[in-house]
Amino acid sequence: MGKLAISENSPGISDVPGFTVAGVPCDIRNKGDAERVDLALLFSDRPCTAGGVFTINAVKAAPVLQCQHVLQLGHPFHGIVANSGNANACTGDGGLSDAMAMAEVAGEVLAVAADSLFICSTGRIGERLPMDRIKQGIRDAASLRAASPEQGQRAADAILTSDTRSKTITVRFQHDGREVTVAGIAKGAGMIQPNMATMLAFLATDAAVEPDVVQSVLAAAVRLTFNRITVDGDMSTNDTVLLLANGASGVAIGPVGSPGADLLQQAVWKVCDYLADKIVADGEKITKVVEVLVEGAESEEDAEKVARAIGNSLLVKSSWYGNDPNWGRLADAAGYSGARFDGQKFDIFYGDTPAVVAGEPVHQNRAKWKEIVQASRFTISIRLNVPGGEGRFRLLATDLTESYVRFNKSE
Repeated sequence: MGKLAISENSPGISDVPGFTVAGVPCDIRNKGDAERVDLALLFSDRPCTAGGVFTINAVKAAPVLQCQHVLQLGHPFHGIVANSGNANACTGDGGLSDAMAMAEVAGEVLAVAADSLFICSTGRIGERLPMDRIKQGIRDAASLRAASPEQGQRAADAILTSDTRSKTITVRFQHDGREVTVAGIAKGAGMIQPNMATMLAFLATDAAVEPDVVQSVLAAAVRLTFNRITVDGDMSTNDTVLLLANGASGVAIGPVGSPGADLLQQAVWKVCDYLADKIVADGEKITKVVEVLVEGAESEEDAEKVARAIGNSLLVKSSWYGNDPNWGRLADAAGYSGARFDGQKFDIFYGDTPAVVAGEPVHQNRAKWKEIVQASRFTISIRLNVPGGEGRFRLLATDLTESYVRFNKSE
């Protein structure tokens, strides 16, 4: 990997030259909360190229449809308007009209075309947006937008729902003797299983990047990061990841495979990987983050089957919460995953400590297994040992707690 300068917990998009941002309160939840910011604006006066990756759920929220439509037009883009507190999902033609109206109002006050703006929403499904408050919020955000850390943080806070903290990062690298910046913000804590999760992630860079390169770089990074996390196994209606490139640095990135594109790929991957990890670590009422690493599978597809079967098993997740190294549940989940392997040849490791070798337990390590699973983070490795198997998959998963059930019960 090339040399990257990484600023964790940065203000996010406001770090990127040429972008101004804002976060404002609109009381979208209709709770009389005049302080909670719930609408974000990310804007570049310079036209941008863009790439996007979206939920594959058949039930797509209106803003997802708006984003996909706008992206297909291929116009120069200028920014993103995003709200929390209401997903604008399962709201029919009226919801789509609301998403379009948000773009029209933003375009009017920012003096750009409505179809140069992406609209994103997250929150409760099945309710129409409070459009009067949102339209005023867009106008307020346009007047307050700045390249300041304060507004950067407010924008990152504005997209949160059940999150307990914002998620931001900035990465910089040198190319052709000049500095390039890539920054990102994200939200997500529940309904987390890609493709992708109930998540929004917005990235921006001041590099000049052709549209096909932006899309390729973003899609590759998402595949290895946001699409390899799970909290509860549920896929959302609103999942959206967007990357905008405005060229303000004057650094032109070449085609895929060129040195500049490779550096950009590394930076975008780092931003996505960091944000994905933060989403899992902020999972609703979790106590543990568990890295599930499957190796020696016949294919990556088989490795993924095993990893997801383990990471989404309620029995497995409950045992993690109980500090119980119940490797039998891991073996069971691997066996029903649909992956092809010999049940008498697989290995299971907690950290570097073997629990199962060639299908049989290593009982003398029991005390060490229990010590490892009491940590807030640990790794479980499953080696399928398929002859010639090079399939590998890494998944970040969590435990399951009583608090998660109480938090998500019907009101």
